[in-house]
Amino acid sequence: MRDTVLGTALCIGLAVTPALTATMPSTAAAADVKWDMQSTYPSSLPQLGALGKRVAEQIGTITGGTIEVKFQEPGAIVPSLETFDAVSSGAVQAAWSSPGFWTGKDVGFAMFASVPFGPAAPEYLAWMKFGGGEELMRKLYANYNIHSIPCTMIAPEAAGWFRKEINTVDDLKGLKMRFFGLGARVMEKLGVSTQLLGPGDIYPALERGAIDATEFSMPAIDLGLGFHNVAKYYYFPGWHQQSTFLDLAINIDAWNELTDTQKAQIESVCDAAIVYGLAEGETIQFEALQKLQAEGVEIKTWSPEILEAMEAGWNEVVAEEKQKSPAFAEAWDSLAAFRENYGVWRDIATLR
Repeated sequence: MRDTVLGTALCIGLAVTPALTATMPSTAAAADVKWDMQSTYPSSLPQLGALGKRVAEQIGTITGGTIEVKFQEPGAIVPSLETFDAVSSGAVQAAWSSPGFWTGKDVGFAMFASVPFGPAAPEYLAWMKFGGGEELMRKLYANYNIHSIPCTMIAPEAAGWFRKEINTVDDLKGLKMRFFGLGARVMEKLGVSTQLLGPGDIYPALERGAIDATEFSMPAIDLGLGFHNVAKYYYFPGWHQQSTFLDLAINIDAWNELTDTQKAQIESVCDAAIVYGLAEGETIQFEALQKLQAEGVEIKTWSPEILEAMEAGWNEVVAEEKQKSPAFAEAWDSLAAFRENYGVWRDIATLR
């Protein structure tokens, strides 16, 4: 009798299950997320843009397709420098960029992109991940309805391309230069007129003489942009960007709609992209330098006197910006305290 009842129940269960399955919503379908990710860098740019496209593809892979992120080239949806507002409003779900582009909103954003005379990548990453940097960055972005994840990191940049040789601080006075982030404020202290241009606008401005000089990135990236065809003096070290973060900025409502698993998957992709970006960036510079020198580029280094003037200018900028932006002051004090402690380890552990 018992076997008959169990058999009947099993038959009923087997018969009902397909019907229930047919009427229940598919978990995978319900979890499908499709985002546009507007980039401020074209995918053709090594590191800066190419890594963003790779991140979009990796998110699709690691989530098994439950999240689809479409990499959108600069200007595809909105102009590059309007990307922040588009993500904030929800017109675009995500952005691939660097916090340093958004200093017009609050200069505090620059502290989470690159810091003049600041830390090398290991130290900067340590502060961001374990010294409070990431929390401060998210606190600032949250004011604009955005959730940000540090999502790649690149190695030192060049200090810039110049049409003429720079031998003294006076040689800088009166120059017009494209400059990114807080370093622009320093250059202004030295008599340079600066402006922030998107990647695609720099070469035309340099070619027609609207600017006399530009900084952009590292040799492997600058090479493809052709700056060497117009300016032959290439200066190092990149005092303004010894290491640089790029981030994945997500509309906070879109972020909150994700499951905890999906959030963890995206964060894992970004952590991996930091390692990938640093390793790739350190690998591809030497060959690019060789090619630039073959094109007649002169690799120059700043004199100690010029670097001292730049650092003095930077110290002035810090004092000024701390008065203007509570977010900048909070991030600066946090990083400064971390660097003081880290210095004990750095000085005994590393060869210099």
